[in-house]
Amino acid sequence: MSKILAVIVVALLLGACSSEPTKSKDETRGWAVEKLYGEAKAELDAGNYKRAVGLFEKLGSRYPYGRYAQQAQLELAYAYFKDNERASAIATCDRFIQLYPTHENVDYAYYLKGLISFNEDLGLIAKLSDQDPTERDPQAMRESFDALQELVERFPESRYAPDALKRMRYLVNALASSEVRIAEYYLRRRAYVAAVNRAQYAIDNYPQTPALEGAFVVLVKAYAAMGLTDLQRDAERLLKLNFPAQADRSDEEAGRS
Repeated sequence: MSKILAVIVVALLLGACSSEPTKSKDETRGWAVEKLYGEAKAELDAGNYKRAVGLFEKLGSRYPYGRYAQQAQLELAYAYFKDNERASAIATCDRFIQLYPTHENVDYAYYLKGLISFNEDLGLIAKLSDQDPTERDPQAMRESFDALQELVERFPESRYAPDALKRMRYLVNALASSEVRIAEYYLRRRAYVAAVNRAQYAIDNYPQTPALEGAFVVLVKAYAAMGLTDLQRDAERLLKLNFPAQADRSDEEAGRS
């Protein structure tokens, strides 16, 4: 009886093992590159980003050469982006730029790289709106600006260039505003040297941005608090020269005090 039971157990185990490959069978096995790309693109268009990522990755590993492989890299970068895989998306853009620097769509790789960091920064600002401004890292903004700037400089006639220029203007203003907010933060805490340094950095690196009005105000107040009269007067002169309305308001406040 025990022998019969043992035979049954072995048979069941063998049956389970033999059925395992069926469960893990890859439905895409044997697909031509055209079919694999078409299915991946359909999933991407339908918003099934994880599925699209998996199919594009398979295409890249099975068919690493040719026009489908090249286009699949761009589609894969976008799928990563939409699936919130920022690092993978940027790495894929960089790889495409390195491998196909003369490709007709390489401008899109630069644009997408800039867009990924741009959107990450917007999300970060929304999440950290109440955070200490000195703890915010503007690295994403700088990375976005650099990628978009390279796009505009290399491909000024690109269809993506006009939008890239708009985003660059926004990023410059945002970076300047970030520096000024940090300077104001230090000023409120009477860290006057730090306030002056951040305000001066904004003035030197982001000229002709609206945020510079606040930078000059920080300089005036910080120098006044430190008793550096000559530097205070220089800052007041530059404030009046560049932002006369703000200088008039400052004079009125000084008169009332």
